[in-house]
Amino acid sequence: MREADIRRLRETDAAHVWHPFTQMHGYQDEQPLVIERGEGNYLVDVEGRRYFDGVSSLWANLHGHCRPEINRAISRQLEKIAHSTLLGHANVPSIELARRLVGCAPAGLNHVFYSDSGSEAMEIALKIAFAYWRHKGEAGRTKFVGIAEGYHGDTVGSVSVGGIDLFHAMFRPLLFETFHVPAPNCYRCPLGASRKSCDLACLAEAEKVIRLHAPEIAAVCAEPVFLAAGGMIMQPDGYLAGLRKAARNAGVLFIADEVAVGFGRTGRMFGCSHEKVEPDILACAKGLSGGYLPLAATLVTDEVYGAFLGGYADRRTFYHGHTYTGNQLACAAALASLDIFNADEVIEGVRTKSRRFIERLDRHVRRLWHVGDVRVKGLFGGVELVRDRETKEPYPFESRTGHQVCLAARRRGVFLRPLGDVLPLVPPLSSTQEDLDLLVAVLADSIREVTEGDQPF
Repeated sequence: MREADIRRLRETDAAHVWHPFTQMHGYQDEQPLVIERGEGNYLVDVEGRRYFDGVSSLWANLHGHCRPEINRAISRQLEKIAHSTLLGHANVPSIELARRLVGCAPAGLNHVFYSDSGSEAMEIALKIAFAYWRHKGEAGRTKFVGIAEGYHGDTVGSVSVGGIDLFHAMFRPLLFETFHVPAPNCYRCPLGASRKSCDLACLAEAEKVIRLHAPEIAAVCAEPVFLAAGGMIMQPDGYLAGLRKAARNAGVLFIADEVAVGFGRTGRMFGCSHEKVEPDILACAKGLSGGYLPLAATLVTDEVYGAFLGGYADRRTFYHGHTYTGNQLACAAALASLDIFNADEVIEGVRTKSRRFIERLDRHVRRLWHVGDVRVKGLFGGVELVRDRETKEPYPFESRTGHQVCLAARRRGVFLRPLGDVLPLVPPLSSTQEDLDLLVAVLADSIREVTEGDQPF
């Protein structure tokens, strides 16, 4: 691309595009990365520079960019129709995809409600849970249980059950009341406990809250395996199953937010499967379409679905929907993505590649003085930076240490996006062993560049 065209693009971007989760004043002081195309696991900018996509374009891309099978599936569908409404009638790709999702999801989730994003999938889950109890004659069940440091999206309902003040404290007057339980954060335990001896104190606190408020609770909401946007906080073994059991014992619904970890990220198709958890409602998005097009789904059991059935006079219709619900192009991409899982034995590949990935992170990254913790399962996780690893003292918020490390990685040909001073590592599932080795090497060098001189390595 010509230099004049590149300059015009950057000027137009600065003048008119408001980027999400971005302080625009600071953004305009830096040279923005403008992506023109993708090639496999790499992004290519307008100047022709290549970057390994270390965050899968916000945790969504599974099989690489411009994957021929998905491209062809979208093109074939485009020759038929791009979109028709799902309100009151059906379309072929959405029907086929629903069948495939029910087949690979945790047992019992037999009904699929489509939407366009993870936030919407969770908003729908909350509304379904709320309405379910109304239809069951228990109108007093109006509250939800969420986990501190949890994240379920940015719509008003999903923000209400989330627990990240940095993102959402300003909007608290808009939100509904939620019971929040302590985060299962073994590195920075909110209860001051040690994982070796705590006997899952965080779970005990959650069980207490659920038991105490059971008659008011519509559902317990949880992200399986990781509190992702909350800082890649990996849950201790037994926590998710224990939380699900507590919900069942209290007679309340359990909502699994698989938006981030679903579709193979942690070495299972869904995170719930690690502890054989079968939720009443499951939300998924991001990787659902292979990272190609906006598509989300909320899956429910026969019991939940059945509460919405009745005559027209019963007024049990679920009055919710979106213009592009069940969009044919997105569903065609999702079907092609699921085919690739089988053809390429993707889940098995994730497990194999993960072993060396974790071993190299332990050898080259975990030992660095300013690395407090490394948390990875499958090809999903993160590295937490600290000013002092012995005291776990964090860097000052305004120093933007994580951001500086990501800029250093970009100069070395790897694209990363921080969560404060936690560096998410979410490479495409199609990453080669060489790609993952590059990611680890660049990460280690970039951390050294930014943090050296403050403490010895």
